[in-house]
Amino acid sequence: MATQVTARRRISFLRIAIALQTLTLFLQAASAGLLLTASYGEALHSAGARVMYGASMLYVLAAVLAWNPGGGPREPVWHACGFLVLASVQVVLGIAHVPSVHVPLGVLMFGLSVLALARR
Repeated sequence: MATQVTARRRISFLRIAIALQTLTLFLQAASAGLLLTASYGEALHSAGARVMYGASMLYVLAAVLAWNPGGGPREPVWHACGFLVLASVQVVLGIAHVPSVHVPLGVLMFGLSVLALARR
């Protein structure tokens, strides 16, 4: 019984981490719009990128915690690591000012994050 409660907590932590990542990706899209209209848009988008990257790292941590001690499935770990790689590429593309790849990759990441949240 205690292991079921612990597994549920870890799974809920995983779901919270995915939800946080999804929210930060959505806010990044909103702050990208501010890049075009407001003087503070660049600072907000840059700060949001750091938060989004941190949320991706939290997703990896939550996936590892849900998998290792509880004997859960490995797929969330692979998905989380994939998101971290995508987030790394996204940050590099943003710094390099390559919007032709940066914007579609952001849309793809948001869609994948929503899909991951729906699957949990």
